[in-house]
Amino acid sequence: MPCSGFCGCWGGRVLPLLLAYISYLLLGAAVFQLLEKQAEAQSRDQFQLEKLRFLENYTCLDQQALEQFVQVIMEAWVKGVNPKGNSTNPSNWDFGSSFFFAGTVVTTIGYGNLAPSTEAGQIFCVFYALVGIPLNVIFLNHLGTGLRAHLGTLERWEDQPRRSQLLQVLGLTLFLILGTLAVLIFPPMVFSHVEGWSFGEGFYFAFITLSTIGFGDYVVGTDPNKHYISIYRSLAALWILVGLAWLALILPLGPLLLRRCSQLWLLSRGLGLKDRASPDPAGLSRPQKIPISA
Repeated sequence: MPCSGFCGCWGGRVLPLLLAYISYLLLGAAVFQLLEKQAEAQSRDQFQLEKLRFLENYTCLDQQALEQFVQVIMEAWVKGVNPKGNSTNPSNWDFGSSFFFAGTVVTTIGYGNLAPSTEAGQIFCVFYALVGIPLNVIFLNHLGTGLRAHLGTLERWEDQPRRSQLLQVLGLTLFLILGTLAVLIFPPMVFSHVEGWSFGEGFYFAFITLSTIGFGDYVVGTDPNKHYISIYRSLAALWILVGLAWLALILPLGPLLLRRCSQLWLLSRGLGLKDRASPDPAGLSRPQKIPISA
């Protein structure tokens, strides 16, 4: 009956997966709480202490006036205005920054540090995302398919000589390593140099970006004390598109490479056993390996 089949599928597959999923979320919550809660409390206490020191130094202000000023700063930050610096800071909506924002919309990264503040901009963003997100998915799928087509010979490699199989695996491994360096290693080094981050912070930004998590705690081109080239954020947006396409390529190629390597290892092991069992030139048979039964 359909009901019994549904119950069997739920109990056999869905329920264990659901339990594993919830357990993973609970584990993450416990670890993040352990690592971050104390640091948050220290930052909160430090902020309150700094406010008290500010009031002590500027006695003409009272607590209410300071809280109102902090509220103004928070509203400006929500609207994408960096409270550091002055009115000469670069605009968040010049063409390069707007191109970067458009890329974060269609890729669903959404850093959260910048968003449309006008009603017209918010409405346009909704319809822009409705068209841009599926377009981005289609583009990445076709790009990944096109790149994998050049590596389609791996699917027919059983008919090729062993030397050719080995060269294909080595070439694919080199291709993946160089691509990973170009997408996940060198860009964080550039971002770290330009933004004044450590390499760990740059790599963290790159991973959070390309995984489309996009916390917004690290965003390129937002420091008002730095002078960026005009196309810096546009280049960062292009890197995001290339990086997402690269991930769309290597996700299916990674398991394929591991499978081919294991097959090559088994094949070389089988050939080694055959060589041991074949007769030597003197006509004497070589000792065979006696299998040990379980």
